[in-house]
Amino acid sequence: MPIVTVQQGPRTVELKRELVARITDAFVDTYKIPADTVQVWFQETSPESWAVAGKLIADK
Repeated sequence: MPIVTVQQGPRTVELKRELVARITDAFVDTYKIPADTVQVWFQETSPESWAVAGKLIADK
């Protein structure tokens, strides 16, 4: 059973639904496994708790 973890900043439920469907389809098509065996977990980090190139995302 594949488990995919997506680490990202907050996104809308609609965007997450679309991403989950596409990730699931990719595993079903590539691995030839049932969709109900694919799990996708989101770990969302606030802009105040994430930095790139030495700057908080919240400060950009």
